[in-house]
Amino acid sequence: MSVKVVSTNRKARHDYYLTDTYEAGIVLQGSEIKSIRAGQISIKEAYIQIEDQEAWLVNAHIAPYEQASYLGHEPRRKRKLLLHRREIDRLWDAIRRKGLTIVATRVYLKNGRAKIEIAVGRGKKQYDKRHDIAKRDAQREMDRSLRRKDY
Repeated sequence: MSVKVVSTNRKARHDYYLTDTYEAGIVLQGSEIKSIRAGQISIKEAYIQIEDQEAWLVNAHIAPYEQASYLGHEPRRKRKLLLHRREIDRLWDAIRRKGLTIVATRVYLKNGRAKIEIAVGRGKKQYDKRHDIAKRDAQREMDRSLRRKDY
């Protein structure tokens, strides 16, 4: 099973406490999959919306494929996600009851097919973000001091 990560959303872990993750397929046009294989996708501002018992990827940017004809694709159109019914129901309950959100964390190619990893998350407050940064810096400083010492 070959997996090639095409794009990651590094800000997701910074902005949200992520809990449950799901793998979903994406319904794409021909020029979109060619752009994804070329690495021309950004999911920095992408999120998932549930409408009429279907999951949609919103605000993901897939650059137009340059070798495509004039019938290319719209870069920021909504794209349907392929999930099982019970997964969609779980996601809907999470965002409806608990006030959580669903964010895209990474896009990858698995056996030649584009997949997206989505996660349920609760937004962090500004002081939580500062605390995480301070903790990471302290850990980095401890690692540096341990490397300098000979034990």
